[in-house]
Amino acid sequence: MGVTWTGLDGPVPIEAYVPMMLFALLFGLSMDYEVFLLTAVRESWVRTGDNARSVRDGLAGTGVVITSAALIMVCVFAGFVLSSAPVVKMIGLGLAVAIAVDATVIRGLLVPATMALLGRLNWWTPARRPGRGTPRPRTSGSGASTR
Repeated sequence: MGVTWTGLDGPVPIEAYVPMMLFALLFGLSMDYEVFLLTAVRESWVRTGDNARSVRDGLAGTGVVITSAALIMVCVFAGFVLSSAPVVKMIGLGLAVAIAVDATVIRGLLVPATMALLGRLNWWTPARRPGRGTPRPRTSGSGASTR
C-alpha cells in the first residue's frame, strides 16, 4: 500500500549510502534548531538565573521560528517524493519525516523536559586546567586583546 503512495511499482532496496547520507544531513539541519533553542534559553538564564523560567522563555521565544522552519523543510523534502528516482524519493521521505519528528518530539518536548529536570546541572562547566587562564574578550575599539 505504501509503495503505491510514493509512485513506485514495487518494493525497492535501500541503497547502502542512503542511511548515512540521511544521518549526515539531518545532523546538520537539526543543529540549527538546537542553536536557536539553547541560545534563547541561555540568554534568559543569564538574565534571570531561574532555570525553569529560562527553559519556558527559550521555548516560547523560539517555538514559532523552529516550527516554521521545520514546516518549510518538511514541505520541500516531501516534494522530493514526486521525483521518478527511487533514491530521491527515499531521501525526501526520510528527511521530511525526520525533520518533523526532530522539531516536534525532540526540540519541542525532550530537550526542554530534560533541561527542566536537570536544573542547575545544565549550566555546569568543568574547571580550567592550571596554567590556562580564561581568554579575555576583545574590547571595542582596541583592535586586539592585551594580556
